[in-house]
Amino acid sequence: MSTAQSHRNPLVVLLAILLLAGALTYFIDAGSYAREGKLVLPGSFTWLDKETGLHNLWRTHATTQAAAPVSLSELLLAIPLGLERGASLIFMVLVIGGMFGILKQAGAVEAGLERLLAIVKGNIYVLVPTLMLVFAAGSTFLGLASEYLLIIPVMVVMAKRLGLPAIYGLAIVTIAVKAGYLSSVTNPLPLTIAQPLVGVPVFSGAGFRLACFAVFTSVGIAFMMWLIYRHKPNGEQTIHFSAQPLSPRHRAMWLTLSAGIAILVYASNHWFWHKEQLTAFYIALSVVLALISGMGMNRAADAFVAGMQKILLASFLIGVAFAIAITLEQARILDTVVYYLTSLVGENNSWLAAQAMLLSQLLLDFMIPSTSGQAAVSMPILSPLGQLAGVGPQTTVLAFLFGNGITNMITPTSGTLLAYLATAQVSWSKWAKFILPLCVVFIVIAVALLSAAVALGI
Repeated sequence: MSTAQSHRNPLVVLLAILLLAGALTYFIDAGSYAREGKLVLPGSFTWLDKETGLHNLWRTHATTQAAAPVSLSELLLAIPLGLERGASLIFMVLVIGGMFGILKQAGAVEAGLERLLAIVKGNIYVLVPTLMLVFAAGSTFLGLASEYLLIIPVMVVMAKRLGLPAIYGLAIVTIAVKAGYLSSVTNPLPLTIAQPLVGVPVFSGAGFRLACFAVFTSVGIAFMMWLIYRHKPNGEQTIHFSAQPLSPRHRAMWLTLSAGIAILVYASNHWFWHKEQLTAFYIALSVVLALISGMGMNRAADAFVAGMQKILLASFLIGVAFAIAITLEQARILDTVVYYLTSLVGENNSWLAAQAMLLSQLLLDFMIPSTSGQAAVSMPILSPLGQLAGVGPQTTVLAFLFGNGITNMITPTSGTLLAYLATAQVSWSKWAKFILPLCVVFIVIAVALLSAAVALGI
């Protein structure tokens, strides 16, 4: 098979998934949970009347029934609606691409990487684990994820400088961030929703989650080290580097970027900035970096536009991913999927129930990739089911964290993952092939850790 035939454009992949989602609306019955705000009320699931005939394919008007499969026109309309829903994330990714264009055009990226290599004396096996540990710690303790979008283009350039494929730079950040989210030692984003719903304090159980963090992060680092060693089998662990110090302009640009990242972390955790505020901050940071670069405003603007152009198509994919969720919501089958998946949890065996919870969360993440959204939908249901099966509340939360985190490493419906892929300019199909072995290993580890949690009565 030729390279052109074997390569799948990521847009083709996502459109195929969108068509599959549309087809599922004809085969899955409609249902709905009652909600209090965003939280699902357990035991409130009801089936809805649904008109299932194939004539719905050509429907051009809203049905009078409570639910119906999506028509072809609704399937097409879901794409612009998805672009509208994902607009804040799409624009943020585009602005980050533009800002990186300024950094790269000014020569600051290459100069900064040379200094970084000089600090570790060019040793890959010191540099990569150190970076991954820092990224994972920010994720598990502070909940950093979208904040790392700034770092990914730099890591991609670093990977190329080290003689590695670009996808390795993406993996250094993504694997570390996902390993941190899997454990969420004190990550406020999932814990402030999930923990109270099972009746425990927000940050309780941190000790066991810290042990989980050590396991997942160590395995993630070992996976990257193995790949790097396999790519450089002849002991090429040291890279030649330039010992030349940074120029005043480059030093000022990197100090500005570092200060910007620190402000982002603080603002996200204390001022609760959302994507709109983050995008505005990235624009301001881009202007400051352009002024420091000395390129002149016209050259800086050209570099900004060129940076955005490189990730324009990938940013469009984020809108298509949101279109998939919109399709499932319109047909009222999303709650039905939740109902079926949570029904996997039995009442007689705590060990089997814990593993069934993990399985339900792994599968549910394809439909609801948002961590907070998945917690709001599934935790109110899993909590009483876990009590009936003798599963401890902390173990129930762990099953949710593990399932959501592992699938989020690979699911093409995750806006955050697609944003990572967009900024790294790596296709989803290439990433899926790369990361699938680690996902399988992480699932095995998750089963073992859940078994330990059940045995300890956590």
